Amino acid sequence: MKFVQIIEFETERLDEMRQILEEAGQRNADREGGPTRSTLLQDRDKPNRYLALIEFESFEEAMRNSDNPETTRLAERLNELSIGERVYTNCDVLDARDLK
Repeated sequence: MKFVQIIEFETERLDEMRQILEEAGQRNADREGGPTRSTLLQDRDKPNRYLALIEFESFEEAMRNSDNPETTRLAERLNELSIGERVYTNCDVLDARDLK
């Protein structure tokens, strides 16, 4: 079953975060497992608030990714650019479809 982790965070340094994520994506492009899709959302009512939706093939795959030391280093770097604590929500995907 597909799995999505939603990460809610605030930052005034989004460009720096995006650069770090781009570099990580390039390093991990050929790595087995890891995220299969990501979506970044910005809150229209609170401009420094964002939601990152990270999709994995399964919960187990997500947990293997979380245990990877590279993921830990990435999280630490992103935490330095965040305001306050990040909030994680873990979701099983019950249904996903294109409507158009």
